[in-house]
Amino acid sequence: MHDIITLPGLGGSGDTHWQTLWERTDARFTRFQPASWDRPDLGDWEQALERALARCAKPPVLVAHSLACLLVAHWAARFPSAIAGAFLVAVPDPDGGNFPAEAMAFKPVPERPLRFPALIIASTNDPYGAIEVTRRRAQDWQSGLIVPGALGHINATSGLGDWPQGRALLDAFRAGLPR
Repeated sequence: MHDIITLPGLGGSGDTHWQTLWERTDARFTRFQPASWDRPDLGDWEQALERALARCAKPPVLVAHSLACLLVAHWAARFPSAIAGAFLVAVPDPDGGNFPAEAMAFKPVPERPLRFPALIIASTNDPYGAIEVTRRRAQDWQSGLIVPGALGHINATSGLGDWPQGRALLDAFRAGLPR
């Protein structure tokens, strides 16, 4: 089975975020480590992802949240490193009114198809990404899309705990990937 690299968004994923909880219960999860979670630099985040990939024996699955979903699209357009697939949760809209100013380096978002299997998980009431924009992004990236309902930004504030529904979606996604 593939290793898994978690890619938190702006601010990192705190103690009660599902990414952190998944990391605590499964040794296959490894978190990438950029220089700053609060002052994201696209080049630094791309290099941090490359460093994390270099530590994997075979192509891993990326589990990205929020801003890190945009990182995956930028990285895929610039770097040839192989991954098995990307599980992209709560893709934000950098043209939306709530997009943080400190993350503007992640704009514009590449629109070309991703070169690996990808699945976007989106909420109908995400304050950082309107569902219409997320649907268009899924088309651009040739990604699958699942919308499990009104889950806010699908983060700790959403009250999901270890988000068993998300873990089941990840497990199903991984099961469909080439080994």
